[in-house]
Amino acid sequence: MSLPSDVQHLFTAIDHVGIAVPDLDEAMAFYRDAYGMTVLHEEVNEEQGVREAMVGVGDSDSNPGGSCIQLLAPLTPESTIAKFLDRNGQGIQQLAFRVDDVEHVADVLRERGLRLLYDAPRRGTSDSRVNFIHPKDAGGVLVELVEPAR
Repeated sequence: MSLPSDVQHLFTAIDHVGIAVPDLDEAMAFYRDAYGMTVLHEEVNEEQGVREAMVGVGDSDSNPGGSCIQLLAPLTPESTIAKFLDRNGQGIQQLAFRVDDVEHVADVLRERGLRLLYDAPRRGTSDSRVNFIHPKDAGGVLVELVEPAR
């Protein structure tokens, strides 16, 4: 089966895998001590209701385009991550693909019948622009689209 050329270039890389955790400090210590990984970035994202950390995999600390694990802890019991933890417990919450233009990719996906969670991109980690594909349209997986900050 031959795919249209735009299908092959929507995503440029796996940006990160998001893992919901109840305690960010405990999770960062585990990834550091058990796996030898380095926390590359930590922030609070009030809009998303999370305290988060990006943990580098492999040479990600010296390679800005490298792969990461995103640890996500809830700020409040009402946050999306808190609800995820209540339903599913700690674990993989999302798969994030890096894109060059989140609005273009969202438009292409909408044309193909997929639902996105937001009408327009929102602020993500490190001032990236993000949107999400509804899990019911992505095989049960919450897929994040990440356009890194320029």
